[in-house]
Amino acid sequence: MGYRETYERCKNNPEAYWLDQAKSIDWTVAPTKALSDHGNNLYEWYADGMVNGCYNAVDRHVEQGRGNQVAIIHDSPITDSLEKITFSQLQNRVSLLAGVLAANGVDKGDTVIIYMPMIPQALEAMLACARLGAIHCVVFGGFAANELAVRIEDCKPKAILAASCGLEPGRVVEYKPLLDNAIKQSAHKPDFCVIYQREEHQCDLIPERDINWQDAVAKSRPTACIPVEGNFPAYILYTSGTTGAPKGVVRATGGHLVALNWTMKNIYNVDPGDVFWAASDVGWVVGHSYICYGPLVAGNTTVVFEGKPVGTPDAGTFWRVIQQHNVRSFFTAPTAIRAVKREDPKGEFIKKYDLSGLRALYLAGERADPDTIEWAQEKLGKPVYDHWWQTETGYTIVGNPAGLEALPVKIGSPTVPMPGYDVHILDETGHPQKPGELGAIAIKLPLPPGTLPTLWNATDRFQKSYLTTFPGYYETGDAGMMDEDGYLYIMARTDDVINVAGHRLSTGAMEEALAGHPDVAECAVIGVSDPLKGQVPMGFVCLSKGVDRPHDEITTECVKRIRDQIGPVAAFKMALVVDRLPKTRSGKILRATMVKIADSAPYKMPATIDDPAVLDEIKTALQGIGYAG
Repeated sequence: MGYRETYERCKNNPEAYWLDQAKSIDWTVAPTKALSDHGNNLYEWYADGMVNGCYNAVDRHVEQGRGNQVAIIHDSPITDSLEKITFSQLQNRVSLLAGVLAANGVDKGDTVIIYMPMIPQALEAMLACARLGAIHCVVFGGFAANELAVRIEDCKPKAILAASCGLEPGRVVEYKPLLDNAIKQSAHKPDFCVIYQREEHQCDLIPERDINWQDAVAKSRPTACIPVEGNFPAYILYTSGTTGAPKGVVRATGGHLVALNWTMKNIYNVDPGDVFWAASDVGWVVGHSYICYGPLVAGNTTVVFEGKPVGTPDAGTFWRVIQQHNVRSFFTAPTAIRAVKREDPKGEFIKKYDLSGLRALYLAGERADPDTIEWAQEKLGKPVYDHWWQTETGYTIVGNPAGLEALPVKIGSPTVPMPGYDVHILDETGHPQKPGELGAIAIKLPLPPGTLPTLWNATDRFQKSYLTTFPGYYETGDAGMMDEDGYLYIMARTDDVINVAGHRLSTGAMEEALAGHPDVAECAVIGVSDPLKGQVPMGFVCLSKGVDRPHDEITTECVKRIRDQIGPVAAFKMALVVDRLPKTRSGKILRATMVKIADSAPYKMPATIDDPAVLDEIKTALQGIGYAG
């Protein structure tokens, strides 16, 4: 059955379709009903089933005779180390760690914060919680103490699992002082902390509260899987909110297992035993869905990578990992590929490695500009699939279902909606837009299994944030358009659609034009205040390595490109060359913060920023042309 038949089958009878898909995972009690409608646009999936996430990710593979298959490859160019863990070994390690938590009072329904670097123990911590029916909340390792404190305060963990340190190129990031400070700031205190001592830095433990991970596991006893209801929370993952207070996205257990299992074959085209690699971090949704749960539930080998796209040691590290471990499908963010392209524009490093086993490159996390996709396609000689989804949805909304049916790629589009997602383009009044017209992207309710049913302890905020703007729809916060073939084009966040003298223009379309300039490695376009036109666009460009032409020549060419490709209506007259753009640790460009700096408006330092010093560089560049006063 191809894509169109599958999509229509799901749309016409979602209950039957998703009950059928549920047979692909192992239930203690199989669900008899797929969807529950609680009114007020609140829905749940598989509420009457009983299931365990850890059993599906680990134990069932051992029981099916695949215990000797490698489950996790830990590849760390930072420590120059490699570790392979089989499903049998993983079962033992997770079972013993779960025993440590259980012996210290962690039960079904308790929350546990995980604050870890990119090491296998981070996945073991997630799976140990799932084994007990505890609800984990992973916080990006090295996150600032006050941000960790906010999350401790909100989800009130019984325990916190952390490591002594994380490692960045050339430096050790001590986690323990950050953790101690966060607990000190929070009114809620965990009962205990379990600290994994890394060889690169050993930390001091606080008596009566802190437990040495390695010592406790050595004395622990194996612990069985505890079944939970299909609608029971598997985890909480905080995403930034517009008010500054983080939103705790809830992921229900049954739906997330069914949906992720479906995606591994149908979207990523991998079979049990294949190696799948998502180059992300466990602190982000990609790490939850496609480093931990998705690959392991589907019986794939997953790669846990502790390194960077460039500098550990060079721009060939991705290709080395793919060759060395025979990665079949590779998933990363466009910003990572742009970083590689900037360092190695001619793709010389790619030629050093045998990538014959790689089937495709998948991009998500931000908009993938056509220039990046075309560069990767040309240099790799492989299909490059952009796909679009969110922390809230947990997996692909719109993509190319390569394992079901590889559809023609249209550069600039993540392709088509996946089964269960009824995607619409709406104007400000909620009316449908015609093909080719820009509007808000909204998804008709109910959302499919695996998506968020609510926010943690904040149902009113969930409804206000996502369900009120367009009644009967989930508001994605993204703007775009659909063509006559049903292909979606994501043009910007709704906030990034700028109004120039009454014309609604997409910053994404302008970035597309700038990215096509031969000297531009990366770019961003923002709308800045203008007394005459309301807003006008301003471009920031980072140049490829080795470009030494005068900057004013390049910016003049950039302005001309926008004029030629978008038209005079864009009123694009300002472009700045900068060394780097401010980004989150996951690679998203902090456009909203750049707008505030340009407009001399107050702003809060984003919690997820990779390097705060970049904001000072941007401010200095803007002051040079009379902005950011």
